[in-house]
Amino acid sequence: MQLIRAIVISVSIVIILHMVLSAQNDEEQILDAIQTFFDGMAEADSVKLASVLMPGGVFVSVREDGKEWTTRFETIDNFLKSVSGWSDYLYERMWDPIVLIHGRIAVVWTPYDFYIDKEFSHCGKDAFNMVKTDERWKIASAVYTVERTGCKESPLGPPDFDY
Repeated sequence: MQLIRAIVISVSIVIILHMVLSAQNDEEQILDAIQTFFDGMAEADSVKLASVLMPGGVFVSVREDGKEWTTRFETIDNFLKSVSGWSDYLYERMWDPIVLIHGRIAVVWTPYDFYIDKEFSHCGKDAFNMVKTDERWKIASAVYTVERTGCKESPLGPPDFDY
């Protein structure tokens, strides 16, 4: 009887450890996909960007211009087409992401700051909707705020630009 109990406990521990490690691995892969997206923007690399974006998705930006809020929609497909025309160096970074995972879907909520040609542009919050495909985790859509005032200094310190 004690042998059966020991086997059940051992198997339970292995299953729990597998679940924990799998969730950690998924979270790392999700955050890696978002970092690849940021890197692809900085490098104006549409191939890199396409590797982590799902066709047919959408980006939604919410901005305050004076006293009015505006919302802009851009399909991922149009975003990818626009990359070749970029002349600015775009640098985005995130910190303290909150990652929620359920099976093959996930949501990431994170503060960010954004620079254009080494100059601070804005800060805000990103909300990424992720889907796990057979290849990897990909961004299906994103909603983000564009805040030009009231930005707190990033806990990451000054940016380390790659160019």
